[in-house]
Amino acid sequence: MISIVTPCYNEEGNVAELHQRVRAAMALAQADYEHIFIDNASTDGTVARLKEIAAQDPKVRIIVNARNFGHIRSPYHAILQASGDAVILMVADLQDPPELIPEFIRKWREGHRIVIGVKSQSEESRAMFAIRRAYYGFLARIGEHALVRNFTGFGLYDRQVVEALRELREPYPYFRGLISEVGFDPVQIEYVQPVRRRGITKNNFYSLYDMAMLGITSHSKVPLRLATMGGFLLSLASFVVAMGYLAVKLLYWDSFSIGLAPLLIGLFFLFSVQLFFIGLLGEYIATIHTRVMNRPLVTEKERINFPASAGTPPGRP
Repeated sequence: MISIVTPCYNEEGNVAELHQRVRAAMALAQADYEHIFIDNASTDGTVARLKEIAAQDPKVRIIVNARNFGHIRSPYHAILQASGDAVILMVADLQDPPELIPEFIRKWREGHRIVIGVKSQSEESRAMFAIRRAYYGFLARIGEHALVRNFTGFGLYDRQVVEALRELREPYPYFRGLISEVGFDPVQIEYVQPVRRRGITKNNFYSLYDMAMLGITSHSKVPLRLATMGGFLLSLASFVVAMGYLAVKLLYWDSFSIGLAPLLIGLFFLFSVQLFFIGLLGEYIATIHTRVMNRPLVTEKERINFPASAGTPPGRP
């Protein structure tokens, strides 16, 4: 029994094709399955389209959130609601190719608990792909655990992995980092990410920044230690420069004029560094604050096609 989990938000034009391609892939894999769509309070006709599909296919299950809980918490909640022996996470924009599902299941049947898709190339903007690649490389270097580069969450996860994630009780999880943290060695399958054919991406600068900072603050203390060492080095450099100016002034009292420009430049530089470090510290505090509040991942509005006894109380991990 395989659970396919698909988070979606305003993907009215893609869910029908995704459903068909997943069904074809599961036929090739020769495995029983359920396909869980979790809708993050779409404002278009996504939910109506999903209900039409679910009326014709009992394997399709739908969770509709009471509001938009973001692209971090919603998929994670759906994974914890899945009942399969393994769970496959894939997005609704068709940039995660369903045709890889049989290969994921084959590797899982060989005994691997985690099988993930890794983007070797992408048909998206070269600049955006380069930025993502640079970020994944940076996070892999500073992370406390070996994070997989160019991994977006697309992959298969054994029931044992899902239960390990459940025990973590993360209220705001960085999923890619958690997969590395649970300890199982993932099998990597490379693929070329296709370009989105319908609709527009729902990620904006804020959502991308939020995920980037979540990955850094959740899985690395390096930035905090760099801030500490940077502060020490800057104070040392400031002391050396100050002593140098003092010595020159004492030697050439009448002819040497310090002027306001070096003083103002130095002050503005130090103030900007302090603001940067304070902002960095604020990101870590915000992460702690989110965990301390420990709010539910999502609140469900309705479920469709789920067995009467399936699932946990809405909104609980």
